[in-house]
Amino acid sequence: MAPSLSQAYRRRWWMAVTAVIENLLFSAVLLGWGSLLIMLKNEGFYSHLCIENETVESNMTSWESGDWLSCVEQEEMLNLGFTIGSFLLSAATLPLGILMDRYGPRPLRLIGSSCFAASCAMIAFAAYNPEDLSVLIFVAVSFNGFGGICLTFTSLTLPNMFGNVRSTILSLMIGSYASSAVTFPGVKLIYDLGVSFRVIMWVWSGMACLVFLNCFLNWPTESFPAPEDIRYTKKVKLSGVVTDDKMTGDRFYTHVTVMEETVGHKQSKPEETGSPSAAQSSVPLCHSVCSPIFLWSLITMAMTQLRLIFFMGAMNKMLEFLVTHGDPHPSDELVKEAEELVGFYSSIFGTLQLLCLLTCPLIGYIMDWRLKECEEENPATQTEKSQPDPPKRDRKIQKLTNATRAFIFTNLLLVAFGIISLVDNLRLQVASFVLHTIVRGFIHSCCGGLYAAVYPANHFGTLTGMQSMISAVFALLQQPLFMVMVGHLNGDPYWINFSLLIFSLAGFLLPGYLFYHRRKLVMKKAVRDRQAANQSVKEQAPFIESENGNAKNQANGHTTNGRTENGYTANGHAA
Repeated sequence: MAPSLSQAYRRRWWMAVTAVIENLLFSAVLLGWGSLLIMLKNEGFYSHLCIENETVESNMTSWESGDWLSCVEQEEMLNLGFTIGSFLLSAATLPLGILMDRYGPRPLRLIGSSCFAASCAMIAFAAYNPEDLSVLIFVAVSFNGFGGICLTFTSLTLPNMFGNVRSTILSLMIGSYASSAVTFPGVKLIYDLGVSFRVIMWVWSGMACLVFLNCFLNWPTESFPAPEDIRYTKKVKLSGVVTDDKMTGDRFYTHVTVMEETVGHKQSKPEETGSPSAAQSSVPLCHSVCSPIFLWSLITMAMTQLRLIFFMGAMNKMLEFLVTHGDPHPSDELVKEAEELVGFYSSIFGTLQLLCLLTCPLIGYIMDWRLKECEEENPATQTEKSQPDPPKRDRKIQKLTNATRAFIFTNLLLVAFGIISLVDNLRLQVASFVLHTIVRGFIHSCCGGLYAAVYPANHFGTLTGMQSMISAVFALLQQPLFMVMVGHLNGDPYWINFSLLIFSLAGFLLPGYLFYHRRKLVMKKAVRDRQAANQSVKEQAPFIESENGNAKNQANGHTTNGRTENGYTANGHAA
């Protein structure tokens, strides 16, 4: 029942709208961990650890939440689940890219929606007996992270069907993925109204089944071709129509032409060995992996990923410390106030994730700055004109310039976020929420734009997947950092935030190298332009000399042999 590529092309707007909604509700919802953590603690997940380890009275950070106890050991176990889920959310991109290139997006999207539905069902089932079934939370968040990245990754190829508005649709897909952290705060609002947590999870699991059905009916088995590889054709159908003349009774046969628009892949044509595209495709992958730009980008992305993931995992504990100020013996009123404020500010943080829908198109605009003024990368596509065009910008240099500016801007925002996180002011942390959201939406677009500008197109998916996997492995450090914060530092996040702030300054090394690399490209382009100008002058010199010689000969012929119309020569003598 899978539609053909031409049928999917006619349904592309339906698929795009539903993909944005599905990304919002089912992709990276695990990034709204702060709100989910509160609900899991209220439902008693791993609450039995507080009794088994006898930390109810000795641990001053514990309190009673409804009928369930809360303690540090419980928070460490649940944060471990978040670490596993967020790891799969990023690390699965490399194998997913390989599988999608081979099998297309349809089977991966079906598997992803099934995994997400199973994760919600497992959480709902475990909530019936959390004392014995709390371990299911690890399997559930693993399925949640894997299913979410499947839905996100497959939706990123859909903008290929939109031609000139491809960048806009792509930014909406990325923005909806980044904004999906708002989903759990929204679920918590429903939960606070008195709706059962188990009912919410079962309904959510049923909604994920609708994603499966939508993909089964509308997504094609073929992968969506890239804009430069897409082929639009029109099938012409001739239908014979018989008409009778009422006066004579003669029959006439006419034909009705029906135009049907279809879409498909271009047939591959053999490329010239000297063309730029052929030269790029011949670059080995190991050359791109070992290049300085890719290695510097790994450092920047790993550092940024750790900074963002740690904040999301430890945010509730940080907010609690800002209320209690590390008081070892907080009063019941202070504990209750801390719980209310943590819930309130975690809801604010989740709601602000919708900013990604607005900020992602902004970074896309920065990455596309002045690209329309650039010359085509493939000279074979340029048509000959009678008059030369004014000099244009080099597209690769402009892309590199835009990527450098985008990384500098993003790193400045990251440093500002780190500085605000050090301030002991609860209300000021709303500004850190905004900066965190913007940086999270910017950094992936910056990295993708950089790889597209520097490396061959056939290396893009592998490099992006490899970078995501390495960053995810590095982000696993957030679990030991969290344990140090709640253990040795007694919940005080200051020194960890300060260390991460110093570490985040390493992000400026990448734009620094990009500036150096851009300068080398500008110098090489200047040399090529001078050589091309000199060659043009040499090629035009014989034509100029021959034209001058013909003009002189023509003038001399008129002077010596020519006569005027009245019979006098050019010197004025009579003939």
